[in-house]
Formats: sequence, C-alpha cells, structure tokens
Amino acid sequence: MAGLAAQIGRGAMSNPLADMDKPDTIFAIGTNMTECHPVAATGLKKALTKGAKLVVADPRKTRLAELAHLHLPIRVGSDVALLLAMAHVIVRDGLADEQFIAERCADYEEFQKHLKEFTPEWASEICEVPAADIETAGKLYGSAKLGAIYYTLGITEHICGVDNVQSLCNLALLTGNLGKEGTGINPMRGQNNIQGAGDCGAVPANYPGFQPVASAESHEKFKAAYQQPDMDLGNPMTKVTALNLCGAAENGIHAMLINGENTVVTDPDKNHCEKALKSLDHLVVVDIFLTETAQMADIVFPASAWGETDGVQANTERRVQRLRKAVPSYGDSKPDWWIIAGIAKELGIPGFEFESAKDVFNELCSLSPIYKGLNWDNIGDGVYHWPVPEEGHPGTPRLHENEFKDGMRGKFKVIGYRDPAEVIDDDYPVWLTTGRRLQAYHTRTQTGRASGIDYLLSEETLEIHPKDAEDWGLIDGTMAKMASRRGEIELKVETTTRSPRGTVFTSFSFADTNVNILTGSGYDPITQTAELKVCPVRIRPS
Repeated sequence: MAGLAAQIGRGAMSNPLADMDKPDTIFAIGTNMTECHPVAATGLKKALTKGAKLVVADPRKTRLAELAHLHLPIRVGSDVALLLAMAHVIVRDGLADEQFIAERCADYEEFQKHLKEFTPEWASEICEVPAADIETAGKLYGSAKLGAIYYTLGITEHICGVDNVQSLCNLALLTGNLGKEGTGINPMRGQNNIQGAGDCGAVPANYPGFQPVASAESHEKFKAAYQQPDMDLGNPMTKVTALNLCGAAENGIHAMLINGENTVVTDPDKNHCEKALKSLDHLVVVDIFLTETAQMADIVFPASAWGETDGVQANTERRVQRLRKAVPSYGDSKPDWWIIAGIAKELGIPGFEFESAKDVFNELCSLSPIYKGLNWDNIGDGVYHWPVPEEGHPGTPRLHENEFKDGMRGKFKVIGYRDPAEVIDDDYPVWLTTGRRLQAYHTRTQTGRASGIDYLLSEETLEIHPKDAEDWGLIDGTMAKMASRRGEIELKVETTTRSPRGTVFTSFSFADTNVNILTGSGYDPITQTAELKVCPVRIRPS
C-alpha cells in the first residue's frame, strides 16, 4: 500500500482477476502463485494457452517457473537490481511509452538519467543470472502490447519492500501498462480479507478508507464520528514497534489484544516475540482455536469461524462480498465484532452499540469515500469493486483507466540497490528463504487440524540442492540443524533441484519446526515489514 499509493494514488490490485487471461506478456516476481493462489493462477494458465509469454523471477524453480518462457533464478534479495536493469533496457531500446509518460507521469527526466548506470551486466553480478536473460526480460515486458505484473510477499517481505514495489511501478509507468484491460500492477493478497482489513483502517497511518491520520480534516471527521472529542492517536504504531515496547518502563505497552493471528509462529525472531508477550501484564487473544499464541494469553475469547458468521470481506481484486452464516456458532463462540464491541462497552467507550454485522458495515460505508455508494443490502451479489463513490455507481473493476487518483500524475521514483540486512559470510554461508506450501495454509491453525491435509503434508522439510547436500554431508530424509544469528532449529532434509545451489527453502507453517526462530534480521524503514525472505544460515548434520 505504501509504495503504490505514493506513486499512483491507490495501494491495491489495479486489475480484476477476470483480466488474468488477457495479457500477451506476464511478469511474475516474488510469487509462487500456483501454490499460494492456485485458483487465481488458473487465469494465468489460460493466458498461456492463448499464447501469452511468461517471465518469472524467483530464486527457486517453482511450478510457476516451470511454466515460464523465461525463468530468472535471481539471488534472494536482489530484486531491485533486476528491475533497475530491466528499466534500463526499456529506455535504452526506445520501448518506453512516451505518450503515456508525457500525458500522465511526472519526474521522468530525473529517472531516465538515473537509469543509465544500471546495465544488465551490472545487475548480473548482483542477481547471479546472465545479463542476456535480463536483456530478454526487459525486452519482453517492454515490447508487450498488454503487459501485466503480478507479485506477492516475495517482493514485500524485505528491508527494501517499498523499493521493490516502487521499482515494479516504475516499469508499469514506463510502458503505459496501467488502466487497460489485461495490464496493471497486481499485488496478490496473502490472505482472503487482507485488502478488507486495510480498507477498514488496520493500517497504522490510516483511518478507514485510507484517509490519513496525519490529515487534520480526517482527524476532525473521525473524532466526531467516534464520539471522542479528545482523541489523539499520536504517532501511528506498527506491531513491530508495539512488541519492542512490551513491558518497557517508560512509554511501555502492558496490555495487548491479538485478534485472529498466531503471532508467535508468524512473526520473525520468535524468541524476541515470545519474550515481549510474556512481559505483558495482560494478554487477550481472540481466535477460533487454541493456537500457540492463545496458549500464552490470560484470557481467550472463542470466535465463531467463517462459516458460522455473517459479514463482509474485500478480496484481492477489491471485490466487496457478503459472507453468509451457514451453520450455528460452535459452543459459546461469538463473531469477532461482537467480542470487540463487548470489550469496548465494558471499557465505557461509546460508539459500539452495534446489533449486527450489518450495522458495522454500514458505519464503514458512511465514513469511507471508497465505500460511500455501498450498503449491506446492495452488495449481496458481490458485483462491486471499490471505489464506489456514490449510490448508483457501478464500481471500479479496473483502476487508473483515465487518470490516477484525484487527477494526480504517476510519479517515477529514483531508487538505488542495497543489500539485505544480513548477507552470507564464513559463519553463515547459506541463503535461507521462506514461503508457503500448497497443502498448508499459513500456520495450519485450520488446515493442520484436517486429517486429509495432514496426510498430504504431515511435516516440514528443508529443500537443499543435491550437490549442496553432498558437500555438507547430508542425506535425503535425515535430519539437519540450521542456525542463524538468532537461534537454531532441526528439520528433515529434502534434496531437490527446485532450490539453487547455495540457497535453501522451508515454509513457516509448522510450529514444531518454527523457521521464524531464525528470521528477523531487519525491517523496511517505511512499513516495518520484516525481511522474512532473506536470512543467512549455516547447516550441518544433526
């Protein structure tokens, strides 16, 4: 959100999923889409059957990479170098859309000058892929009539996550691949309602509808709406900052509510996270199962699950959808909104007199410009993509068609390459990158309790190239110890050529082999997103 909003006004997927089979060229980077978004990926596969070209940049030879016309197995953390060199090729070879740039963009001359030194040969040294392949990637995307970019957490979970996103946006602006069918810059959200959470204000610097906390107009509006005349949010705080302040004597945090997140499994530097939560005077968790995080809580409120709850979600393409309760809530569980409203009432906070999910959603629509034309009763068929600025508006499946938000000009960003927070050395000579598996959803809070899924994937493994395994004295199926500067874990070896030499891969899904004991070397300075995709480690037999 931070990167795209600064350049083109909206930090969201620009094109609908229906456009996925329409590009003639697709650039997928930092996304293992066929495993992490397998349903949506069918649209991409359909595009390939129609003759589209696919370029995949990924350190691993994933199933998606196997479908690619060109796979760039870049070194982990080197995305910006690749993207600078691709932009260099596009400008050098006259492939930039000069008309689009003149009509709708700003700061191009400075950006153009900046690119001159970032040649494919320069990037090749950093990315560890041939310069000729970088040239080919730049030419394929640059010459596309309809070029689409897709990315996920492999781009954002770096100390340069915002730089990565803005480098991709530079490519889209350079080639005019925005505001048209089958184009766009498209972040695929990591969970089903991540977009909706952001829409509702679950981003520290924003009120609902991405209205800035720093705006005096927005602040006055929400003070009145929330019946809090003395409301002062101070400096917006991310979870990273909150955990760092847990138990601190001065300006410390002493109580915390965690809603629907298994923090001690998903967060980097698990030992630091556990220590922070244990230092709290009071921890409250709201969840559908007694997760590892819930087991640490003083109070756990059992929440009703998705099939037991009425509500609304906004998915990865900004489509606003009704969720309809299918079965009764289990035991004493209640909807999340009911639990939170109940806590607020006990604290004496006004404005939580909701009687249904309908009341909550209609309040959002009354306060958020992007939802202004919606209400509980008109979203039943799921036909609207926000923004829907007024009643009767058809919604906006495709952003940026005629102009960027409020008529702003798309801004090129001058970005330089920087190394990850930690790089390999004699003590930690191997690159570790992490991700997800098709069979296990996130931390297995739900899927880990299904015997059929457990049969398909009952334990975690460490993917190691066969030659590396041989050099390190490891045998397929035996156990290995993997250590970083923060800790050590033990897990089973899986020899495979999916991972390149010098790089290993595992997922974060299994609490008993929690890879996030090792991660957490740095954070993006703008968003405080952790560098979960890059971690130097050493590996030895158990």
